[in-house]
Amino acid sequence: MRTMAKGVAGTLGLLLALSGGIAMDRAETGAGIPERARTACVAELVARYGEAERPRIERGVAQLAALWRPADGDEEAFAAFCREQFLADEKDLGATFARLEAALEKVWGHLHEIDRELRTPVDLDTGPILEVDRRLVRIDLWSPLLEDFFRTGVAHLCRLNYPVHTLAERLAEGPGWDRETWARSRMMDLYAERVPPEVGQRITDALAHASEYVDGYWIRADRLLGPDGKPIFPEGKRLISHWGLRDEIKANYALGKDGLERQRLLETVMERIVRQEIPAAVVDNPDLWWDPVANRVYAAPGKDAPADVQAREPDRRYATILDVFHAERAVDPYTPSTPTFLARTFERDIEIPVDQVEALFERVLDSDEVRKTARVIERRLGRHLEPFDLWYAGFRPQARFDERELDRMVRERWPDVAAFQRDLPRILESLGFAPDRARWLAERIVVDPARGAGHAMAAEMRGQKAHLRTHAGPDGFDYKGFNIAMHELGHNIEQVFSLDGIDHWFLRSVPNNACTEAFAFLCQERDLEVLGLGAPDEAARRELVLEKLWSAYEIMGVALVDIRTWRWLYDHPEATPAELREAVLAIARDTWNRHYAPVFGRKDVELLAVYSHMISYPLYLPNYPLGELIAFQLKEKVHGKDFGKEFERIARQGQLTPDLWMKRAVGAGISADPLLRAARQALAAYDGEASR
Repeated sequence: MRTMAKGVAGTLGLLLALSGGIAMDRAETGAGIPERARTACVAELVARYGEAERPRIERGVAQLAALWRPADGDEEAFAAFCREQFLADEKDLGATFARLEAALEKVWGHLHEIDRELRTPVDLDTGPILEVDRRLVRIDLWSPLLEDFFRTGVAHLCRLNYPVHTLAERLAEGPGWDRETWARSRMMDLYAERVPPEVGQRITDALAHASEYVDGYWIRADRLLGPDGKPIFPEGKRLISHWGLRDEIKANYALGKDGLERQRLLETVMERIVRQEIPAAVVDNPDLWWDPVANRVYAAPGKDAPADVQAREPDRRYATILDVFHAERAVDPYTPSTPTFLARTFERDIEIPVDQVEALFERVLDSDEVRKTARVIERRLGRHLEPFDLWYAGFRPQARFDERELDRMVRERWPDVAAFQRDLPRILESLGFAPDRARWLAERIVVDPARGAGHAMAAEMRGQKAHLRTHAGPDGFDYKGFNIAMHELGHNIEQVFSLDGIDHWFLRSVPNNACTEAFAFLCQERDLEVLGLGAPDEAARRELVLEKLWSAYEIMGVALVDIRTWRWLYDHPEATPAELREAVLAIARDTWNRHYAPVFGRKDVELLAVYSHMISYPLYLPNYPLGELIAFQLKEKVHGKDFGKEFERIARQGQLTPDLWMKRAVGAGISADPLLRAARQALAAYDGEASR
């Protein structure tokens, strides 16, 4: 699994705590401070501190009143709090901010450390998961803390004295702010909303269940039967859905016609999964054989299995999505400015309005550059495109090599996770970091054996280490595992620079998950250089441009399905799993027909619904195509420069808005134009070669 910018725990706990909840009586959620009481407080404070303080006083009193609850006290208690806790002196504001920043770094850091330990048996391949592990992972450490901020008055004091900025304010005023003003603004994200403590628990439970479901969803490729009733994958081939299935399709382009048979079979497996036609008994089961085309289970090739193992998976995929939806939807009454999970995701977390994101994606999806790239792929394949060619890998530098040889090279160099850990300094130098900086980074990154596909987990306190979770089989890494590890390492490098190298703890990390995905893509695409197979030449760089365009084309449609599924969920909140299944399939078909059928020449394909993120990482998928676009802009910026120094400079900007972060990183906001322009140039070169 690729990571969230702030890790799969730690600050994720905060995000979950702010994005879930349970329904409460309206009296409990209402502010309860009438306008006359607020007006009286403002008048009293202005009389004491002067008209110059009026804007701060009016904003602070309004902010405090908005989240004041009956349990906090009556009108007189509210007035007394305003009277006693308003900080008029900038020295007091600065000292309070500094104290909170120092204290919360320690609190957040140690809670994150505890959470990582609680999650260890579930996240890492440490043996069987015990029932107690499933219960420990559902402990929510952050929600009680957030409520304690309000119970003790810490949050109240902050809301009275520091502004809670809107995205519009940050976009308009942020370019003129100094670093401390930005840090204070990010501090107030902690206190932007108030939800009951049960909030995070409900979401924690739903996502823990979803993650366990996804992490256990392996397909025994060595037990898949081809059209002739015989196995077509080697013994021991075990693929996690969807990552392993997708990457196996990519790997099989190197095998020509033999690979084509496998690719078509894996496409059928994906279709059976999203339609929930897959027999439940075959999931990660080495004792049964499955013919995906006939959708028939066998005890052995040619030997029928009992009828009870033929039963399909009972819409568990969609029931799990619904569990997460209901947990997220329950917070809506507590976030009036962002009253849906969609709004919270794009306005607060991604900080780019969803309509702008969709328009950006559709500019690429419907571009002439994509259509022309598709024709190049068809010429190379010598056939019409098939739906699984979404994952065409012929532009990738790896396509020059037999993946079996890459597997051998990887296993020889890194027979286990410990070997990868020992080799980190050299790996980092291969990426372009100076020897001293490579050692500094390596000392701050721990490599762990992941139970699932892998992820990166940031630290939350300076002095703690980032964790690279990657999957290695019993024989060590294969090339796919190494490639994913390089992606996660990109996250880790960013995480170290944006924490240990940052000036304000409240500015740690990057603006959104798309920005950290961009860093991960930059490192992932240099994996062959780390293997010692050389940097790409001019022709290979052209290939990489088209690979990036085709990759963005694929994942943008997947992201649109995720977005449109959540719109449908809000329009149909009482949907059953079966109804959601049919809706998701219809959304996938419609998205395909609008943006892919004109290119592929085939309608009503449902593969865009296969990504497991839709189950356990809701609305995370848009970060990938955004990250692809950002990564391309960053790559253009660092080309010909010191890669390590530029990586560090950009990562250490911290949590500005994405727009400002990009302008300071590369001189322009997020745009598809650089990628499309480079693709046009690459395609022109192909056209020139074809005409000679």
